Amino acid sequence: MPNILPRHVVIDIETTGLSPKRGHRIIEVGAIAISDGDPPEEFHSLIKINRKIPIKVKEIHGITDAMLQDKHGADEVLPRLCDFLADSAIVAHNASFDIGFLRHECERLSLPFTNKSVCTLQMSRRFYPHLPNHKLETVYRHLFGKITHDIKRHRALDDARMTARIWMEMVKL
Repeated sequence: MPNILPRHVVIDIETTGLSPKRGHRIIEVGAIAISDGDPPEEFHSLIKINRKIPIKVKEIHGITDAMLQDKHGADEVLPRLCDFLADSAIVAHNASFDIGFLRHECERLSLPFTNKSVCTLQMSRRFYPHLPNHKLETVYRHLFGKITHDIKRHRALDDARMTARIWMEMVKL
């Protein structure tokens, strides 16, 4: 009998900092919808904000102010993301970070956000306690070997793709 998996959306975000309560904002979102028997669907958007991205943050993900200039703001992107999420469970590596930012942005825009979440960081700590750390790239390398050069680390859609592979590997255990 086939294993019927409900729809899950693997998500990753890039931000201007670590805390939405300190005014940091989402500037990129990548999401992949996964359900049994259906090809994955993807959602990706850069998000325009009305402030400069700190230099140290740019060095991490490579997103510049110029890259956001002609993009839509959160008021246009987040409603589309919420439609994409629907009532799916959300999967993320360090889900509390991503969910915290998403919840903050949705509250700011008066959008409902009640999705349940699954954290691949917590799962990896249980399944692979011997790893030196449980960063996304460490877990990915442990499961799949080398990270190919076409994957852009710390970019939302590629990190979501890596998280999706990790999650799919762990749920078949």
